[in-house]
Order: sequence, then C-alpha cells, then structure tokens
Amino acid sequence: MLATLTAIAAALLAAVLLVATYYFQATRRISRDAEHAVPPRGRFVAVEGCDIHYVERGEGRPILFIHGLGGTLHHMRRPLMEQFGDGYRLIALDRPGSGYSTRPSRFDGRLSEQARLIAGFIDALALERPLLVGHSLGGAVALATTLLYPERIAGLALIAPLTQHEDKVAPEFRGLDIRSPLLRRIVSETLAVPTSVKMAAQTLDFVFGPQKPPHDYAVAGGAMAGLRPSHFYATSTDLVALRHDMPGIGTRYGEIGVPAGILFGSADRVLDHKRHGTGMEGRIEGLDIEIMEGVGHMPQYADTSRVVAFIRRIAERAFAA
Repeated sequence: MLATLTAIAAALLAAVLLVATYYFQATRRISRDAEHAVPPRGRFVAVEGCDIHYVERGEGRPILFIHGLGGTLHHMRRPLMEQFGDGYRLIALDRPGSGYSTRPSRFDGRLSEQARLIAGFIDALALERPLLVGHSLGGAVALATTLLYPERIAGLALIAPLTQHEDKVAPEFRGLDIRSPLLRRIVSETLAVPTSVKMAAQTLDFVFGPQKPPHDYAVAGGAMAGLRPSHFYATSTDLVALRHDMPGIGTRYGEIGVPAGILFGSADRVLDHKRHGTGMEGRIEGLDIEIMEGVGHMPQYADTSRVVAFIRRIAERAFAA
C-alpha cells in the first residue's frame, strides 16, 4: 500500500513538473517574441536602484504621464502624446517594474513608495514642477505624489483615476491578487503570460469597452511590452499593495492646493465614474470634473482630441499659477 501511494505521489509530482516546465518554456518564448516586437524605444535613468524607461517629445513646461495598473508608457504615448501638439515637453515613463523599467525586489509597490520614485524621477530629469497626468492607478500615484511632494508638482490632470479605496477586488482582477511573493513569482514565471495571451480578447473588452482597442494595439500600440514575467509580478504587487496606502490617501485630498481636474467616461467598466469621478466634487478646491458620455476606461483612445483639450486646460491653469 505504501509503495503504491509513493508511486502515485511520484507520478503526480512528475506531472506537475512537466506542466510547469511547459508553461515556463512557453513564457520564455512569448517574452522573447514580445521583446522583439516591442523593444525599449526610449531612454533610461537611474532612480533609487531602478532603471526607469521613458520617452519624451516637445519643448516647454513639462507634462509627466503616468500609466495605470498593468499598463506601460505606450498607453500614454500613442495616440495621446503623438497628437498632443506643440508647446510642452511631454514625458511618459514605465512605472517601476512595469514595461521595461526595473524595480528591486525590496520595493513593495505601495503608493508612498511609487510617489517617492516619481519625485526622484522628476529630480533626475530636472523637471521644473511638472503637470502630472495620471491614468487609472496612475491617477492614484499622481495624487499620492502631490500630497507627499507638493513642492514638486504644478497640477493634476487625472484620466479615469482610482481615487477611492476598494474593499473588494473586481472579478477581472482576482488573478492578480496574489498575496504571497513566492507564489506570485512562480505564477509570473509559468502561468501568467500564457494565460494573459489566452484571455487577451476578454481583458481588452473589459478595459476598452464599450469601445474597441486600436487594430494595431498589440505591436504599434506597444501592448506586447507587458507580456513579460517581471511586468506581471509588478502588476500583481501593485494591486496587492493598494490596501496599505489608499485608505489614508483618500482622507487627505483637501490638502491638495494645485489646479486639478478629473476626466471620466460614463461607461467605464473598470472604475465607477460616480464613485471615483463625480464623487470627488468638493474634495479638492476648484476641481474641474468632465464626464464623457458613453466612453469606457480608455478615453485617450476613444476621443484623443477631447482628452488633449482637457489636459491643456488644466495645464494652462497649473502653469499660470
């Protein structure tokens, strides 16, 4: 009997190792293809042990774009930065750990930590009080940076931002809610990337809906840059870390003294525009709130010119002040 159980256990272990090896090799192959299709296209600067990947264009007062959960700088680069026009220096970065930016294992993704790294990036590039444009989780990072380093920031233009703590993780994000760093690393190196490819259509429908993503979103739009184990690990880490700082930051919005605006789509499937958008009315003095009817979580793709006009409106207030 014992010999039989031992044989069964050995067979199960061998099967698990075989499956894990398959997914590990598939992850390596997909990652290589992704890096070949969408290589780093910007520069790197060292900030507190991180190599931050960023792109920039134009001249003038600086506008710094911060992408959201699971995104990369490409969410802000194309088409938003490309269609923005002249008059400003536009910079978009891969948040630490995302895309091609690195993040040491000692960093845990807390908003306060990300805010410190954004402040360090501003110092490294000698940016004179930029306007922060934050999308989704990038909005929460921008808010945290403004609260913790107010002297470095001229204003806030937030696109579909996360502004309130969420007690529950949405079903679409539960695969990212991995509390154990060890398990998170194992999933990152095996299941995560192949599963992301398999679920791509559903994920894009959730994030972009009711609109469709651009037809060239995978390569020209840079989406494949996220198909790497380090990117998944950072995305999961950022989601898990929200429970630390988000509740406290949400109680301090009255301290923000720079010009600020929020733009939301009324059909956003990721974040409730009433809770995270119009619910902010009166919490930041002079807050400019704009709602785009029928638009989902990616306004910068749905109506780029309107988003550009929104950012420019806030920029004029911020830099005049």
